[in-house]
Amino acid sequence: MAEAPRVDGRIDLDRPRWQQNTYIGRAKHFFSVTDPRNVLLTGSQLDKAKELLKLYREKKEPAGVTDDQVYAAKKMYESAFHPQTQQKMFLPGRMSFQVPGNMTITGLMMTYYRSTPAVLFWQWINQSFNAVVNYTNRSGKSVIPESLLLKSYIAATTCAVGVAVGLNKATVKLPPLVGRMVPFAAVCSANCVNIPMMRQSELIDGIDVLDDNGEVVGQSKAAARSAITQVVLSRILMATPGMALTPVIMNALETKTKLFKGRAWLGAPVQVGIIGLILTFATPLACAVFEQNSSIGVSKVEDNIQLKLREMNSKAKVLTFNKGL
Repeated sequence: MAEAPRVDGRIDLDRPRWQQNTYIGRAKHFFSVTDPRNVLLTGSQLDKAKELLKLYREKKEPAGVTDDQVYAAKKMYESAFHPQTQQKMFLPGRMSFQVPGNMTITGLMMTYYRSTPAVLFWQWINQSFNAVVNYTNRSGKSVIPESLLLKSYIAATTCAVGVAVGLNKATVKLPPLVGRMVPFAAVCSANCVNIPMMRQSELIDGIDVLDDNGEVVGQSKAAARSAITQVVLSRILMATPGMALTPVIMNALETKTKLFKGRAWLGAPVQVGIIGLILTFATPLACAVFEQNSSIGVSKVEDNIQLKLREMNSKAKVLTFNKGL
């Protein structure tokens, strides 16, 4: 897989290591960003990585620094700092925390899916985690009022709990495998509510769109709608393998083996482990479906942006935007 072109023989720090115009290139990039080992990095290590990249950008890096060292620093930096604000992100909201966070919550949510109190508790925990991730990975410098955060959180939690409790009652007489799929339906429904509400300010005010030279030419609501749609779809794709395959595997283990006979306590750790293994691959592969810096045709953005481009004598046919995660 070809690496991104260099600038004057030096690594381009503003671009991912691998070319992003192919799915494989994006997948390699997100395998790097979502690597759960990055969670173990200390604040000191992250700050040193940030400082090395700063010096490299200024062409003042210490003598003897290799490309591998720069790429290692870039991997650490991208796992913990927001791509646009350059601020260090809250640990549970980082993409590198997706696998350990989701495997634990999802595994327990799918283990204790039968009783209503357990459903209420784990759906609440899951939506709390999702709210942190959505807020941390919002696009650009979007300011989200606390009132909107609370409304989004309540709406998503209510939706997830409502779907889970309702489907649990509706599937009580159906085969156990059907009941195991209820958490998946609840999570998908909540994602369709939580992400658009959490990023509502982007739908109202628009997000930055850039021309061929990387210059911001305006804020587009159309780009915001595209960005949020892509994120919702990728989140659902991210959850699908683990939440759809794990119930089938667990159902087979329970009905066709004696693994859990007299060892009911094994259910939770086995389920968490299976989901963790699946998420290790599903998370980066789902994130890679859409380009991080997505594009939108000039003809699809607002009239005022098109007018500005004409006044600039710009020949741009497409504009780019950061879709968030």
